[in-house]
Amino acid sequence: MRQLPVADPGTPDHRSPARYLLWVASGQKATLLGGMAFGILWMGAQAFVPAILGKAIDQGIAAGDTERLLLWTTALFAVGVLQALAGIMRHRFAVVNWLSGAYRTVQVVTRKSADLGATLPKNLATGEVVSVGASDLAYIGNVLEVVARFAGAIVAFVVVAVILLSSSTLLGLVVLIGVPVMLFCLGPMLRPLHKRQSAHREAVGELNSLGSDIVAGLRVLRGIGGEDSFSTRYRRESQLVRGAGVRVARIQSVLDAAQVFLPGIFIVIVVGLGAHFALRGELSAGTLVAFYGYATFLVMPLRTATEAADKLMRGLVAARRVNRVLSLTSDIVDPATPVGLPDRGDLVDPVSGIRARDGLLTAIVSAEPDRAAVLADRLGRYDDTSEVRYGGVTLASATRADVRGRIFVSDTGAQMFTGTLREELDPDGRRSDEELMAAMRTASAEDVLVALTDGLDSTVEEKGRSFSGGQRQRLVLVRALLADPSVLVLVEPTSAVDAHTEARIADRLREHRAGRSTVVLTSSPLLLDRVDEVIFVSAGRVVAVGKHRELLQTDQLYRRTVTRQTEDEEVLA
Repeated sequence: MRQLPVADPGTPDHRSPARYLLWVASGQKATLLGGMAFGILWMGAQAFVPAILGKAIDQGIAAGDTERLLLWTTALFAVGVLQALAGIMRHRFAVVNWLSGAYRTVQVVTRKSADLGATLPKNLATGEVVSVGASDLAYIGNVLEVVARFAGAIVAFVVVAVILLSSSTLLGLVVLIGVPVMLFCLGPMLRPLHKRQSAHREAVGELNSLGSDIVAGLRVLRGIGGEDSFSTRYRRESQLVRGAGVRVARIQSVLDAAQVFLPGIFIVIVVGLGAHFALRGELSAGTLVAFYGYATFLVMPLRTATEAADKLMRGLVAARRVNRVLSLTSDIVDPATPVGLPDRGDLVDPVSGIRARDGLLTAIVSAEPDRAAVLADRLGRYDDTSEVRYGGVTLASATRADVRGRIFVSDTGAQMFTGTLREELDPDGRRSDEELMAAMRTASAEDVLVALTDGLDSTVEEKGRSFSGGQRQRLVLVRALLADPSVLVLVEPTSAVDAHTEARIADRLREHRAGRSTVVLTSSPLLLDRVDEVIFVSAGRVVAVGKHRELLQTDQLYRRTVTRQTEDEEVLA
């Protein structure tokens, strides 16, 4: 049994859709060859069935030879058993090939997404990435799944060609030329089908993006009464997707009908010619039955060939979407000759003038609240234009892994994933239960744990939707505390909790992070009153540094900034 996902999916070739599909196929050569071998055996066995039936009729029934009839009957049974066993193995290999191709695509796309970080949403809409996982994976898997049957179809066609030509040159040529002609007749429908599939895929991606945006902003939409407007827009976009899907279905239905109609006409022609030759005594009854059987049988290789062409077209479209993700480059790159960061030191941003001193609990207040996330990105080197230094070493001169290991940024966009609560809080499994509980206490999240039947082993739903906003925020804080970085940067870590809980968190945070640097971007008076130092930033520059109570008395802009939040909370209450 092959373990999925694989330990290392490799480096994908994303220079073109075809190259990507070849790269995926090259990583599973053994299973592809195994599937092709059993596919050839499976369809090849079926190719001999009409010949055996013809022999049984001519040498057994027509000749009245019971022994020969029994012999050919036994041969037919053996071929049937071989076909059944080969079919089972072919299907197993087909499933493995489908899963392997899909999983490797998941791995390389996920790895690339993690590497891109904030660069990904700047270049691709969320719906586009969602569509890769929702549909493109299946199309890539389908290409690998059909390979075994396509190989069997090619070999079966060759086997039938040899048998037919040896029996009747004229009928053999009619069959061998007629089948490719039918395939050629179906070819012109594949190109427009490909174009319509691409258009449908684009429409689905746009609809997914719109749906993701609406769901993410649903609370805001309700607040401003915009639900009806966006609902109307979503319905309109849905109708565009439906229309694109109908256009695909129209040509697909014609193609499916042609795959039945053309072979039907072809079979009538072959049987008519065969009957004519049989009446003239040039063909035996058994040979005529065999020719009819082959004409019918060749419909399956024909349909397999057109199916393979269709799936290849879809796979190329899907591979192009995957390549759009893989071809992106991160805005932040590692230097050619990286420098190691020290274990401790001040975190300094010369552009804004921010200096978070080593070992202190520092708060940064921005007069423009929307700039808080920008400041956090700069301090954590999520902005490659940053000139931030840590312990005198510029972050841009160190590797991203080194920076992430030293400086941990937890912002309001942090998400929870599906899994047990223990895995969510401590993904690497490095922390003991005592450490977990200490972090839970600091974040005042003990009540969350008490409400769960299985405690830390309880299952967390996608995005933690079974928790309230305040509970999710506290659990995200627990995860950040358990990372235990040299510098912990928190963006509005208590914006969704009540005042009493916020006060407890503020008191406990200082104790939990004693001796290590912690930077909190907030305008909450409860937090500001408990930090070692407050840095006030306006228009992207530091304008004041001191204690919270001192700044309240000496700086009017600071007082308006921090009291504005209190007034807003009172209005909302």
